Amino acid sequence: MKPDRDLAIYHPVSIQLLLNSVLCFLVTVVLCRRARPLGPMPNEELDLQNLKSLERYRSYTRYLRRAEEAKKQPVWWKTYRAYMEQADPDHDAELVDIGLPLCRPSRTKEVRERRQVIKDNKKNAELERMTRLRTFKIPLDRVQETWEKTTAPFQIKRLAEHYGVFKDLFPMAHFFPQVFLHVHYGKDNSDQVHFGNRMTPTQATSAPQVSFNAEEGSLWTLLLTCPDEHLQDNEAEYVHWLVGNIPGGAVQAGDELCHYLPPFPARGTGFHRYIYVLFKQEGPISFQEDVRPSPCFSLEERTFKTQDFYRRHQDHMTPVGVAFFQSQWDESVTNTFHHTLNMREPVFEFIRPPVYHPPQVKFPHRQPLRYLDRYRDGKEQTYGIY
Repeated sequence: MKPDRDLAIYHPVSIQLLLNSVLCFLVTVVLCRRARPLGPMPNEELDLQNLKSLERYRSYTRYLRRAEEAKKQPVWWKTYRAYMEQADPDHDAELVDIGLPLCRPSRTKEVRERRQVIKDNKKNAELERMTRLRTFKIPLDRVQETWEKTTAPFQIKRLAEHYGVFKDLFPMAHFFPQVFLHVHYGKDNSDQVHFGNRMTPTQATSAPQVSFNAEEGSLWTLLLTCPDEHLQDNEAEYVHWLVGNIPGGAVQAGDELCHYLPPFPARGTGFHRYIYVLFKQEGPISFQEDVRPSPCFSLEERTFKTQDFYRRHQDHMTPVGVAFFQSQWDESVTNTFHHTLNMREPVFEFIRPPVYHPPQVKFPHRQPLRYLDRYRDGKEQTYGIY
């Protein structure tokens, strides 16, 4: 006997599903009528059928200006920034500039000077001959000097932000490094500190030669700190060198508040940042709270926070320069811990967890032929790659 198709169509389960669908549709209609109507959407007033009648911007500058005006207009929906500010009030907050005011040169003046230089170079027959014969040499000293006076503050600030210097030393603040720091290690000054280059603790064993352009009669403060190597507090730092009341640019003539200590990144902790910060003083400062005993080989006494140090003297000094390098453990760090700091050397090792194997099944499906080697008894691993 063939099944009755009419009975199959009007099965009680099918009828129940149909009623549920109808009920869900009716509830949705009622809730949509009760819901508050949405506000106007962007570009809702545009007539898409007649786009030729729209106003032309005629230039990218006019388009950019109109786009900025539309961006600043309030909207009825919640933006991504509003969600983030509600979850984290400090998200995308405006940073405070604590450095010297930056006087940006006129763009028109720069273009005019550049055109004049190009015009003079074209008239220089000797320069043309050297270029043609490939004997012309670019004076790197002049290039370095020009870079320091023009785009160096902006590029150094971007590098410092990339390496998290401002975030860790000056939270919610930044500055443009307008004084270029020259820091050289070694007897022949061959190892220079730039902006994130790698150096070994052996290279930085002794105090470096520091120089910078300073006016006659000015006072400065030089700080070397590391925000990564504190052994007990992740928010604290170790001060490696602190010199205050530096006259002119003679670092040796300043007041050494804390003598130089070479880097000692613990073994197994990777690269650490060692940051030089230069402050310009408005006058002589009494650093009674910041003086460490000499010699100072106690890590507890060298615990330091740049933010607290700057807040104590922010009315009398301004950060104007920065330079930093990265360093990781080598053999000299062991000597620093044992003989200089007189303590046992901490070693951080990664303890690899045992290899996880899922529970063994009786009939492994789509497993390699050496499946049972995973579960063999014995200390030696007899299985290979599977």
